[in-house]
Amino acid sequence: MDHNVLNALTEIVREKNIDKAIIIESLEAGLQSAARKKLGAEANIYAKVDPVTGEMTVEMVKTVVEELDDPDTDISLEEAQLEFGDEVGIGDEVRWELPLQDFGRNAILVAKQILVQKVREAERAQIFEEYKNRVNEIIVGTVQQVDRGNVLVNLGRTEAMMPFREQIRGEKLHQGKTVRCFIIEVLDNAKGPQVILSRSHPGFLKALFEQEVPEIQEKIVEIKAVAREPGTRSKIAVVSNDDRVDPVGSCVGMKGSRVQAVTRELSGERVDIVPWSQEPSLMIARALSPAIVSNILLHRDRNEATVIVADDQLSKAIGKEGKNVRLAAKLTEWKIDLVSAREFGIRQRVIDEMSMKLSEMEGITPELLVVLEASGIDTIDALADVPYADLIKVPGVDEDLAETLQSTAQVTSDELKKLIEKTINEELAKEVAAEKPLFDESALAEGAMESDETLAAFEQGDVPMPKGELFKDFPDGSADGEVEAPKVDPFANTELDD
Repeated sequence: MDHNVLNALTEIVREKNIDKAIIIESLEAGLQSAARKKLGAEANIYAKVDPVTGEMTVEMVKTVVEELDDPDTDISLEEAQLEFGDEVGIGDEVRWELPLQDFGRNAILVAKQILVQKVREAERAQIFEEYKNRVNEIIVGTVQQVDRGNVLVNLGRTEAMMPFREQIRGEKLHQGKTVRCFIIEVLDNAKGPQVILSRSHPGFLKALFEQEVPEIQEKIVEIKAVAREPGTRSKIAVVSNDDRVDPVGSCVGMKGSRVQAVTRELSGERVDIVPWSQEPSLMIARALSPAIVSNILLHRDRNEATVIVADDQLSKAIGKEGKNVRLAAKLTEWKIDLVSAREFGIRQRVIDEMSMKLSEMEGITPELLVVLEASGIDTIDALADVPYADLIKVPGVDEDLAETLQSTAQVTSDELKKLIEKTINEELAKEVAAEKPLFDESALAEGAMESDETLAAFEQGDVPMPKGELFKDFPDGSADGEVEAPKVDPFANTELDD
């Protein structure tokens, strides 16, 4: 029993966490290479390592031939019979064991190098498979180095990288800090597996809630959609598979404990939680919270939605730097066009007043109008947008007429849209100009004049100085001392929007 070999194998298995069979296979490959180094590259060498005893044997195999052409692989009949007996014949294979000590130092070094290489390859393959199966999972590591904006994270068995684009903007990650990250990709590079991490990925937010909320782990509550602007604000849409469980309340937690834990992990990132709905209008309205939506017009063919809100809700719907509407669009996967109720009213009125019928377009005869409407082309926009190949299929419309009609319709539609938009802007400007100012400047001026006149009267002694509540602390009624102003909350009755 070769205890030294056995102990070495056991140690490698323990340190590298590699299957023992792979280590033994690597050692056998090394022994084969060592033997070929001494006996020839074409030699048929078989190596065996006993996994129980650690005993190593190396054998050379040759084929018995009548005429010897390749001494590395063949042996003559005469030599074979001399070595193995007369029962050996042409075509038989003979083998004999090679003493390990005959390989020499160089051959043993080759064997060691191959063993190390095979073990390294096995370790890389194992690491790649391990982390490949953990994509879209949270992992904990230690910041090892910050290199040109990229953060290198030590995961224990390997080193991962978090590119600058995958970091939370403004977050400081210093060397030695323990950090939770999200595995987004594992690359199989020549230098070994490369694990790519992220803290800005939407999946990271989702995975954090999965860790914090037991109802999500148990599949009672499901996160249907996530939208993030890392480090500032996010939105998630949740649904419950049990009518008895409130999905939003489950994610918020007692006194907000669960959502606060997520927020702390994300460096203060605010998270809005809304109930999910498969009805687009309802989902869009919820996604735009805290703003209150008045009405929604869906354009399903373009996946666009015109959202109408009260004038005092517009800034809230937009959000700081447009974050609220931008996140709502990401969450719902709908393009959202926000319009105030006043602007929408003006827009609809102007469009109704300035709309142009197809019959009013130049070149449209009553007979042609009937044919076009029968084909489903009943507006100028429809005529401008209909494919040319479909238009020439309309009875009575040849290629020349089709080209003329479409050209005229496109020009008319474009000019009409420009005129309508110009008129709308003018109407909106008139509305703004007609609004009353925040205060009456003339009244202020009058009040100033009255104050000046009253002060002059006080100075002449014609009018006694009033001794009201404001001056009660001054014996002579003067206001030479400092008077503390009443404490007023500047944010009272004001809803702040991030």
